Amino acid sequence: MAGAPFLRRRPARPLAALLVSLSVALGAPAVAAAQVWVPSWLASPMPWRNEAAANGAPSLLRNVTLRQDLLMASAATAVRVRFSNELGEAPLVIGRAEAGLKGEAARPLRFGGATHLAIPPGGFALSDPLALAVPAYAELVVSAYLPEETRPAVRLGPVRLAAGDGAPADDAPLLRGQGVVSAVLAERPSAPAAVIVAVGDSITEGGSTTLGAHRAWPHQLGRRLEDACPGAFVVVNAGIGGNMVASHGRSPSLVSRLERDVLAMPGVTHVVLMAGLNDVRQKGPARDRPGAGVDEVAAGYRQAAQALQSHHIKVIGGVLTPILASPVAEPAIPGPTTDDKRRSLNALIRQGAIFDGVIDFEAALDDPVRPGRIRAGAHREDGYHPNDEGHRLMAEAIDADVFAPDTCSPSRP
Repeated sequence: MAGAPFLRRRPARPLAALLVSLSVALGAPAVAAAQVWVPSWLASPMPWRNEAAANGAPSLLRNVTLRQDLLMASAATAVRVRFSNELGEAPLVIGRAEAGLKGEAARPLRFGGATHLAIPPGGFALSDPLALAVPAYAELVVSAYLPEETRPAVRLGPVRLAAGDGAPADDAPLLRGQGVVSAVLAERPSAPAAVIVAVGDSITEGGSTTLGAHRAWPHQLGRRLEDACPGAFVVVNAGIGGNMVASHGRSPSLVSRLERDVLAMPGVTHVVLMAGLNDVRQKGPARDRPGAGVDEVAAGYRQAAQALQSHHIKVIGGVLTPILASPVAEPAIPGPTTDDKRRSLNALIRQGAIFDGVIDFEAALDDPVRPGRIRAGAHREDGYHPNDEGHRLMAEAIDADVFAPDTCSPSRP
């Protein structure tokens, strides 16, 4: 990662290797193994969308403290917090920031020793390491005092706000708004068997699940793997609501953001890529625009897979979920319907020619009574987005062997 030399390992010098050998031979204490860093929480940068007011938060933040409660996907001996202004329009001024486990006293975060900083548009800041024992799937509370007018430029999620310079309390209202933290890195004594980044749209982001309950399928999968195989897997979430594979929309295209959201993270071994529904959907007030064609989305799949595979990251394709709870008539326009294109993309994914593996999310949510529809009880009112139960079914449909064969065998229903 640029600006993070602690992530780069230097080859051992011959003298150092000799000293280690001598210490073992003479019975002296061996030199401690180097620690490694992995992403333990992730949120993709996203342009400010001015949706805060609709979600109950102020439309602009100024002289407020923004709190984010972040579910850590890895145990840690120390953490570093990444603040993002990469898609911001003005400097992100942080008057003070702090972090600590939920229910415990927070400690100051420093940046090259300083507690105050301004991050220019297009930039990010990684805090100095904060020594902190973090259990896997504990909540890390990060608060940042924002003295100047701020338009946060990280994806929507649960946030708490308080006026002035003081962290919001645990009982402060939980709102859906954009944050300023894009990642937390965890220091640990050894690398896991797999570090998995889930990349996709709202169905991966989990915006249709209970706010603040951490029930998106990547979180539920990570918990399940951690319970069965402690320390072996790390699963983080780089989904963005409305994201498209090959086209820019309310956020940069999936292909264009891989460098920032995946390749810049240390130790990533696998990506689960599930996206394409927003590309192919019919759009417009009268839904009279046909959306992208299958070939355009397939080309985006290939580009994303090749970019990741060139960095020795395995790419697992997610079969697209059913999108309707009941039949909905689409305007009679030439060409295939949205669902026709979804099925064509799924056939392409299942063929296995693009990705290194496949996860059948369609089968996880398919209604056994009405094949092709999302099953009852697994979707929100729109009949499109999975609810908490739908995300549970998706998480439980994933076999750990697709990431690291023979590491362990988590139970599946």
